Amino acid sequence: MERIKIFACKTAEKFTEEICNHLGLPMGKITSMKFKNDNNFVQILETVREQDVYIVQTTQPPVNERLMELFITIDAVKRASARNINVVLPYFPYSRSDKKDQPRVPVTAKLMAQLLEAAGATRIITCDLHNPAIQAYFNVNCDRLTAEYLLEDYFKKKELEDMVIVATDAGSSKKAYKYSEFFKCPIALIDKRREGNDDRAIASTVIGDVTNKNAIIFDDEIDTAGSMIETVKVLERYKAKSIYAACTHGVLSGPAIERIKNSAIKELVITNTIPLPEEKKIDKITVLSIAPLFAESIRRINEARSLGDLLKMC
Repeated sequence: MERIKIFACKTAEKFTEEICNHLGLPMGKITSMKFKNDNNFVQILETVREQDVYIVQTTQPPVNERLMELFITIDAVKRASARNINVVLPYFPYSRSDKKDQPRVPVTAKLMAQLLEAAGATRIITCDLHNPAIQAYFNVNCDRLTAEYLLEDYFKKKELEDMVIVATDAGSSKKAYKYSEFFKCPIALIDKRREGNDDRAIASTVIGDVTNKNAIIFDDEIDTAGSMIETVKVLERYKAKSIYAACTHGVLSGPAIERIKNSAIKELVITNTIPLPEEKKIDKITVLSIAPLFAESIRRINEARSLGDLLKMC
C-alpha cells in the first residue's frame, strides 16, 4: 500500500489499531488536548503532504464532543496538504434524523453530510445507515459497508434448528426477509406502534408462527432497547423456544443494559462500531469486530479496486 496514513481520534484508537494491524501499517502520530477554556486542539505529528489520509472516529458519548474533534482533525489534515481526506465513521451520527417527518424539525443527517464536506472530507466510509438514502446527502463519495454477512456467519455457526427471523415492525420486514433467505427459514412480523418522540414503542401481536421456535431479531441499531424488549415480550407470550437479538450498532443508551439483563433475550450480538464501555459489558452481550471489513475496504480504495464483491468476504 502506497502513500497512506491512518489516524485515530481519541476514542477510536482501539478500532484504528485493529485496522492498522490487519493492513500491516503503523498508526499515524497525532495528539489532541483541551485548553482551559474548553476549546479543543489537534496536531498531526508527521507529514501528510500528498498522502491519502484516513481519519477514524467513533460516536461514543458525548457525541457532539467527538464530532468537534473530528472536524478539527479534518481541518488540520487539510491544511497540511493531504491529497485525499477519507473519514471513517463506523456509526454515522444523527442518522435517525434523516427526514422532515414533523413540522419545523431539522434533517440533521443531511446537516452532518454538509458539515463533513465543508470541513474538507473527500470520502466517507460508514456502515449500515439507518436509511440508505443518507448516501445521497453527500456530494462526495460515501461508501456504505454492512455487518449483515458478519452476523449471518456468526449465527450460521450456532446451527440453530427451527429458526424464525423476527421483524420488529413493518419497516424492518425487508431486512428480515434478506436474513430469512440466507437461513432458509420463515419470518414473523411484530405489529408495533411508536408514540411521539420519547422512543416508546407498543407491540401488541405477532404475524407468523414463533411457537416453539428459535427466534432471532435483527436490527440496524439498538438504542434504549425499548422496541426490542416490547418485541421480546410478544415472543414470550407466543411461546418462542428461545430469543436471540443482533444488530450492527449497539448504542445501548439509558436503561438499555438493565432492560437486556432482565429480559428473556438469550444472547445479544453487536459489532464494535461503537465502543462498548466496561460498565456495559454483561454476559448476554457478544461483540464481533467489524474492523477487518473496514481495513479491507481501505486497502481496496488505496489500490483503486472495486468494493462490489467485498461483502462476500465477511
